[in-house]
Amino acid sequence: MKIYKIVSALILLFALGACESELDLQPESTLTYNGFWESEEAARAAQVGLYSNFRARNGSFWIMGEVRSDIWGGPTFESPSNLDLINQNISATQVPFGNWAGFYGYMHHINDFLLNIENIEFDNEADKAHLIGQVYGIRAFMYFTMLKTWGGVPISTEPLLDVNPSELAKARSSKEEVMALVKSDIARSLEAFGDDESFWNGQRTYWSKAASLVLKGKVYLWSGKLLGGGDADYNEAKLALEDVQGMGFSLVENYNDLWGEENENNNEFIFKFDYTQDEAGNFYSGLFTGRSTEINATWDSYGNSMADFVSNGGNRYGPSIKTLEMIDDTEDARRNETFIRLYGNDEGHIPFDTEGYQASILKKFLGVVEAGSRLSNNDVPLFRYADVILLLAEAKNNLGEDPSEEINQIRMRAYGEDYTESENAYVSGSQVENTRAILDERLKEFIGEGKRWWDLRRAGGTFIFDEIESLDASEAYKLELPISPEMIANNPLLEQTEGYE
Repeated sequence: MKIYKIVSALILLFALGACESELDLQPESTLTYNGFWESEEAARAAQVGLYSNFRARNGSFWIMGEVRSDIWGGPTFESPSNLDLINQNISATQVPFGNWAGFYGYMHHINDFLLNIENIEFDNEADKAHLIGQVYGIRAFMYFTMLKTWGGVPISTEPLLDVNPSELAKARSSKEEVMALVKSDIARSLEAFGDDESFWNGQRTYWSKAASLVLKGKVYLWSGKLLGGGDADYNEAKLALEDVQGMGFSLVENYNDLWGEENENNNEFIFKFDYTQDEAGNFYSGLFTGRSTEINATWDSYGNSMADFVSNGGNRYGPSIKTLEMIDDTEDARRNETFIRLYGNDEGHIPFDTEGYQASILKKFLGVVEAGSRLSNNDVPLFRYADVILLLAEAKNNLGEDPSEEINQIRMRAYGEDYTESENAYVSGSQVENTRAILDERLKEFIGEGKRWWDLRRAGGTFIFDEIESLDASEAYKLELPISPEMIANNPLLEQTEGYE
C-alpha cells in the first residue's frame, strides 16, 4: 500500500517547510512546546511529515545532480527548462536555488525531530531506534547534497528557538567541517540501526540501514577524491558497499523490468520516493514527454507512428546528441528503455541520425494511462543496487584494484542474451581508462536519475571539463554555486562562494 497519507494537522505542522527564507520562520513554541511532542503517536506523525517534505525536494535533488551535466541540452518541442544551468550561465547575479533551495526550513524539522524523540518512550524501543537511524541518515544526505552544491554551508543541528535575525545569522562552515558532520550523522544512523536491516513497514520508501551504507560509500568516495582522504576513505567506502552486497539485494534480471508501477517493488531499489495518484505526482510530469499536437504527428526511430501516444505535458528537456549517440547500441536494453526518439518521417533511423530528428521522450518514468490520461505515479529510486555495484568498481579502481568484474555485471544485464565476452566484456586498463569506463557505464545506466553531474565531479581531474562543452577549466569555480546578494544582505556573516566575488 502507498504511504504518506497526510492528515490536515500535519499540513499545518509542516507548513514551515515551504518557507524559502530564514526570516519567514515561525517561533519554535508554536511547533514544539504546545504539547505536540508528548507521545509515540506524535513521533510517528512527525515521521510522515518528514518524508512528505523530503519527497517535495526530489525535483531539486535531480536538477542539482544532473541538469548541469552533458546529458541534456538537445532539441525539445517547447522552450527548454533550466537552459542557464545547462549552459553554465551562473554568476553572483545569476544565482540558482536562492536561500539554499529552502533546505534549512526542512532542516529545522529534522533537528526538531531528533531533539524531541529522545524524550519519548516507545512501546518498542527498537522502533524508536529505527526512526532515529532513518532521520540521521536523511540529515546526512541533506548536508552532503548542500556540500556538493555550495561547498561550505552554515551548520545547524538544533531546532530554531528564536526568530530574531541576529540569532539566525550563521557563517558558512568549511567543507571539511560540513563533511565531518555528514560522516558523524552517518555513523549515528548506523549505530541506531545496529543489526536491524529491515525496512520500516516493509517499504523501501523509508530510509534504512542499507540506505545509510550506500550514502556512506558515496560520501567517502567524495572525501577520498576531493577532500584529501585518499586510500583510507576509499577503503571505508569499499567496506560500506560490500556490506550492502551482503544484505540480499540483486539486479533485476531485465533492465526494462525496473520501470513502471507494476515493477516498483523490485529487489534492486534500495530507497525510493513514493508517488501516488491523488496525492503526489513525480516531477517528470510535464517536462519529459510533450503535447499530443506535437508527438502524435511523429514516428519513433523504428518507423512506428506515435499517433496513439498519450501525452501529459511538455517536452522541456532534450537529450544531447552526444548522449543519444553514446546509448545507440540496439543490443543494449538501455537504448530503448531510456528514450523514445521522435522523427518527422517514418523511414526508420537506426543507427541514430539527426536527419528529421525532432525530440525525445524519457521513457523510464512514463507512468500509466488511465481513462485516456497519463498519470505520473512512478516511484523514483534514489539508490538502487546497480549504483552500489558501480560505486564499488569506483572504490576498487581508486585503490588500484581491478574493477572489471563489477563493470561487467552491469553490462551482462544490459545486453542479456546478446552478451558475449569477446564483444561486450570490459578488460581492466589504467586507472584513467577504468575511470572513463565506469563513467560511461554510469551514464548509460542512470540517465534521468540525477547522478551524472555528481559522477563527473567525483571523478576528479579534468573529466568534468572534458565531457561538458559549456564548462571550461578556467571557470572551475563554477563547480560550486554562488549565493545571492540578498542572502548576504540578510546575513552579513555569509561570504560569497569562492570565485564569484
